[in-house]
Amino acid sequence: MKRRFNRTQRNYIIAGLCMILVIMGVGYAAFQSQLKISGTSNITSNWSVKITDIQSKVISGNPTNASEPTHTDTTATFRTTLTSPGDTMQYDVTVSNEGDIDAKLDKITIPESTNPAIGFEVSGIEEGSLLRSKETAILTVIVKYNNVTEQPSDLTADLEVTLDYSQAPEGYVPPVTGPSIGGQPVEIVESGDGLYEDTYESGRYVYKGANPNNYIEFDNGEIWRIISKEADGTYKILKNELLPKQVWDSSDSNNWARPATLNTYLNGEYYNGLDSSIKDNIVSHTWGIGLVILGNDDLSAQIASEQGTTWNGNIGLIAVSDYIRANSDMANCGTAETNYENGDTCRSTDWMYISGSYWWTISPDPDASNLVWAVFDDGYIISNAIFSLFNYNNTAPRPAVYLKSDITLSGSGTSLDPFKIVS
Repeated sequence: MKRRFNRTQRNYIIAGLCMILVIMGVGYAAFQSQLKISGTSNITSNWSVKITDIQSKVISGNPTNASEPTHTDTTATFRTTLTSPGDTMQYDVTVSNEGDIDAKLDKITIPESTNPAIGFEVSGIEEGSLLRSKETAILTVIVKYNNVTEQPSDLTADLEVTLDYSQAPEGYVPPVTGPSIGGQPVEIVESGDGLYEDTYESGRYVYKGANPNNYIEFDNGEIWRIISKEADGTYKILKNELLPKQVWDSSDSNNWARPATLNTYLNGEYYNGLDSSIKDNIVSHTWGIGLVILGNDDLSAQIASEQGTTWNGNIGLIAVSDYIRANSDMANCGTAETNYENGDTCRSTDWMYISGSYWWTISPDPDASNLVWAVFDDGYIISNAIFSLFNYNNTAPRPAVYLKSDITLSGSGTSLDPFKIVS
């Protein structure tokens, strides 16, 4: 008996400052039988793919739900209010296969935001994925107020995402899913050195451990290390060596966007002198420059605080949370406080650590306007005076940049066979 679905399941999402609307049309099975024997034939299979839940959570800033999210079998509705740049809200829509026919996602269509002030990220469901009978999948939608310099004239944006489901062929095996680094598939690990799924930001992957295979070499021989593959597809990288020591800001202000002295140098003289193989692949990006409270034992809250204040530019420094998330021993080193308390352990499981070196982060200390956090020679994160030629006067910058999302890499990422950009 031949089975064919002549209507696909669709999921529509319309989003803006005021409303996000998700609509899913129900698919059904059209069965045909041609029997040349006498008797009775019954169809007992059931196609039932539908929305069963929707949850929201604040990622950063102070976004709110204008009304509580609701859903039916075929629609999910939620309204978001964004008030300040950096406000980010996440919605997780659960799609369930309650029938007894396995479903396959044939195509997912994700257009760009219609408003440059409002950003959208959609993840969690991928083309080719199999939604087995009695299983669920999560469609994650992140709504973000982008960094702007003035009140936008347009206060809404629409996003329409379409998911096309059909019956999975008998014996269907979904393609291997997971992130690629520069077009190369990379295995996700849950312990030791390697690439991890970031548990704090959906769609983001981070390199952790003492020495993961995240080396990238440029045409002039410079070695950098890949920190993460961001949810937007860009790659955040960190120079493997320090630049000559330099004060963070000569006027004792820990506001990076002011701009700080180091900001001016890195995005001026240093940027202009970069080799073209690096410079031509850098993309201007949003950086979290918010306050970091060392005693905060909630890394999610710390990340939200960092991202509560943002700056857009070509070259920056890592935030404190970047250093913490590079550690493979999150049980003992998962916050700034535990990183300090367990320094002997934490510096041995964090590839960013450089023995005997002092280097700056981009994160200000809330206790005083002339203090920012720095990584010290023992691996501890300690507050440091930003204009000090006598207190740990060998503190140096260690630049970080974002590379374009469409780069193609060769190599395996080891120190002997580093990634290289294929031109």
